[in-house]
Amino acid sequence: MTTQNDSPRAARPEIDMVPAVVLTGTFIAALLLVPTYGLLVGYSAAAWTWFAIFLIASGLSITAGYHRLWSHRAYEAHWSVRLFFMLFGAMAIQNSILVWCAGHRPHHRFVDDEETDPYSARKGFWYSHIGWMLRRHPAAIPDFKYVKDLERDPIVKFQHDHYVPIVLAMNIALPALVGWLSGDLLGTILLAGLLRLVVNHHFTFFINSLAHMWGTQPYTDENTARDNPVLALVTYGEGYHNFHHLFAHDYRNGIRWWHWDPTKWVIRALSWCGLTSRLRITPAVDIERARLAMQFKRAEARLAAVAERSHRADHHAVAQLRAKVEHEYEAFMATLAEWSAAREAWVATTRQKMAHQIDRVDADIKALGHEITRRLRAQRRRLASLEFA
Repeated sequence: MTTQNDSPRAARPEIDMVPAVVLTGTFIAALLLVPTYGLLVGYSAAAWTWFAIFLIASGLSITAGYHRLWSHRAYEAHWSVRLFFMLFGAMAIQNSILVWCAGHRPHHRFVDDEETDPYSARKGFWYSHIGWMLRRHPAAIPDFKYVKDLERDPIVKFQHDHYVPIVLAMNIALPALVGWLSGDLLGTILLAGLLRLVVNHHFTFFINSLAHMWGTQPYTDENTARDNPVLALVTYGEGYHNFHHLFAHDYRNGIRWWHWDPTKWVIRALSWCGLTSRLRITPAVDIERARLAMQFKRAEARLAAVAERSHRADHHAVAQLRAKVEHEYEAFMATLAEWSAAREAWVATTRQKMAHQIDRVDADIKALGHEITRRLRAQRRRLASLEFA
């Protein structure tokens, strides 16, 4: 017999009142107040301008600051850049840097695990988008053992210790100040304060939800993360999420020059001014290897499907197609073996500190890396050209 205490509802974690009130309250307020004021009074051009400025500043402070700088250590930044990201990251009201990273690092470590991933997409859109914040789910409770390095950052520590007053200053005092100066106090508060906050929240939340459900998986299918250029448009480049989950320490998410990744462009531009440094980039060989490995995986699946539905007269054609795929795979493994041997030789020479050889060996390994990358790309094109009828 099932008792009341054994019911699923009784087992649900209790509501976390602070995020529940902030997330639902701001959404409802924006839904009611913003259009009402717009219809009755109207908004000035200055209010819309500050909305755009604060939306971009707070959004980039999450993507370039909270995410790529502090969570993944994808680059280093001057104290002035870190101070900017700390202040406008607080404007986004997504918790302190320390708490945010204490949740995000386990997400990468335990991605998709329903017990340990704080916002596992396998628990559904609602949970991964916002539900994980509304109740005290055990997996979502921040574990500060993952952010010991960040506790030594004075800017991170200052924000964590004074988070509430910083949030109030950035979300109420600053919009009110610029609104008063521009002659549209209430309109600026509603657009640059309230609406901007709600839009920024859900743009960010799309990465935890939609970016694990909608898109392609060109680099890995070992987790639910997807690449989605549409999501990249509203998340400052974070939509290339399949790449990011495999190569999390790369300062880029969109690796091609045409990929919409404003976060990458900001970080790179700041490096030209000396304000960011040590930008980490995944070797092209590793990227091509991952993409080609996925192509082989899909080719095998398509071969199996073709073989299953083929008639006896088609067996010869299927065998020929399989032979081509196997030939390409052997070439792929031989290329990887060549690259691995070259890397091991380069490491051995570097450790021996033979100064007269290192420059030559460095040049050789770079040249070989370019050649290996070229071969892998050519092989991807050949494999893509095979016709799986």
